[in-house]
Amino acid sequence: MKFKVPIFSVKNLSFIVRGQKILSNISLEIFNSEYVAIIGPNGGGKTTLIRMLLGLEEPTSGEIKLYGKNIKDFKFWDKIGYVPQRASHVDASFPATVQDIVNMGRTSKRGFFSRMNEKDKEAVHDSMVKMGVLHLKDKMVGTLSGGQRQRVMIARALASKPEILILDEPNTGVDILSQKNFYALLAKLNKEERITIVFITHDIGVIADDIGRLFTVNQKAIICNNPKEALSCEEMSELYGIEAHLIHNHKHEH
Repeated sequence: MKFKVPIFSVKNLSFIVRGQKILSNISLEIFNSEYVAIIGPNGGGKTTLIRMLLGLEEPTSGEIKLYGKNIKDFKFWDKIGYVPQRASHVDASFPATVQDIVNMGRTSKRGFFSRMNEKDKEAVHDSMVKMGVLHLKDKMVGTLSGGQRQRVMIARALASKPEILILDEPNTGVDILSQKNFYALLAKLNKEERITIVFITHDIGVIADDIGRLFTVNQKAIICNNPKEALSCEEMSELYGIEAHLIHNHKHEH
């Protein structure tokens, strides 16, 4: 029998800054082609956890493995596409076109100073088509709507042909219709492209129907393997530190 090696394997992870405990004894695994949502309150440690998964922060204690390798020995960072918080917030005067922004997604493959080759150009073109922004390629990114910029930033992340896409609260400042279309795009990438999706949010009302597992993070982690059953009100109250009554699932058309 062949066992699947998780993409991310986290064991007993803790992170303490100036005596303040940000994360405590977190253990979880994320496997190939999963669609995982990570929810929790502001300040609960979600972004810190993701930064550690990306090697941007070092844990106080615990172990992180990527594809079975210790994170310090992992070299294939182009396998991971990352859309950080507020990535779609761009100054209106920012001097770059959509094409320029998406081109940046190929730097992990070719380096900063090498020229774009045909393979690079094809990858950039494909990612813009997938995100529905090819017609905007010559537009200045600062002139776009929040929803359009959101798709451009995801196209940039997809340009490296990643196996994993991590999105940290990407809907901030984006209108409801754009959010609905966004969820449909993520579901399509997961189902048709088999891209592993890790979606981070603090809003318990945006849990999409398509996710396979739900991780809740507020210093500690609770793993829910059947998001449609959601979590009990007691667990939500413990997670958020408030009295919780209801979780709404968003319905969307594909």
